[in-house]
Amino acid sequence: MKLIFGFFLLFSTRAISQETHSLSIKVRNLRNSDGKVLFALYNKDGTVPDQKLEKYFKKMVGVINSESAEVTFHDLPKARYAVFILHDENENGEIDKRFLLPTEGVGYSNYKSLGLRNRPNFKDASFFLKDDFSTEVKVIYK
Repeated sequence: MKLIFGFFLLFSTRAISQETHSLSIKVRNLRNSDGKVLFALYNKDGTVPDQKLEKYFKKMVGVINSESAEVTFHDLPKARYAVFILHDENENGEIDKRFLLPTEGVGYSNYKSLGLRNRPNFKDASFFLKDDFSTEVKVIYK
């Protein structure tokens, strides 16, 4: 009987700790339908901003349809996440810049504008995912 209870306890604890959720992210009002949209998901403090796109937890590429794109990340554990969006018009996989400013559209979760006094960071861009969730991120062009 102890052996059966032990197996039950092991598997029920494992099922609870592996609870996962989905996160759907949408962008609208892209300035055109050129290229693709990169969606990067971050889960650690100090990873945002990520100028070289190397510190992400997961990333996906969305196809643009009528100046909008959407992706869904699946199997995410409960945690704090931040989202970065790049409208990669020339599909080179990089954040292109001129005079230190992005020449393609970028966006972060919880940000409606970007500037010298409003620089992105993980703390301000992040949110806690505890259920399936859908959000929209504004893409900003300079």
